[in-house]
Amino acid sequence: MVPHPGPSPADPAPDPARRRGVERALDRARARALDFALDHLLDPKRLLDLTLGALLLTLTAPLLAATALALTLTPRHPGGAFTHEPRVGLDGRVFTVHSLATRRHRLDLLSRLPHVVRGEMSLVGPAPLAPGDPRAAAPWRQHVRPGLTGLAQVRRRSPWPWDEPVLLDQHYVEHHWIGLDLVILARTPAAATAPYGARPAAARIPAQGHLSDTDHRPRGYSAAG
Repeated sequence: MVPHPGPSPADPAPDPARRRGVERALDRARARALDFALDHLLDPKRLLDLTLGALLLTLTAPLLAATALALTLTPRHPGGAFTHEPRVGLDGRVFTVHSLATRRHRLDLLSRLPHVVRGEMSLVGPAPLAPGDPRAAAPWRQHVRPGLTGLAQVRRRSPWPWDEPVLLDQHYVEHHWIGLDLVILARTPAAATAPYGARPAAARIPAQGHLSDTDHRPRGYSAAG
């Protein structure tokens, strides 16, 4: 009768602590995968940012690269082709916005497309504000990513009386949906290139809530306050 060999020194019994560590690592990986799916694949707004943002970045990359090179070689831009400014993003997190140091054809906005693809910004949203700006602390503002364009930007040259940017940003956050984003994106090129003195004909922008002077204006509110 051949005796059963005991445990081989080369094959030690599994370490329970090591096994628990592996299980925790797998749990974290599954949680990250779920978060990614919820954030990037199941959210229509984020999916729009990823697809359209990546497409726009691909199409404009040669122009942005040429502009950055021209700015680098221009003596009028000794600080470099890009500006670097801290801004408050989703959930109050601070990130640095890198923009081309030019407003010609609004290339500064297009140069922020990498922030959209990375998830720090959105194509449409409230204006990105600096950390020291008291408006950045508003709880409603931290529920969404700041945008390259927004309701306030496309309405700022219209003859409508309800044009205070802060209130327009708040209205967008509380009533935004994918259809409103598409309308704002469609009207952004005309709004961005129109001269400041122009008074375009008013056109109704669809939203899920009625925009009125009483929507968000608290008693005694003043835009200068």
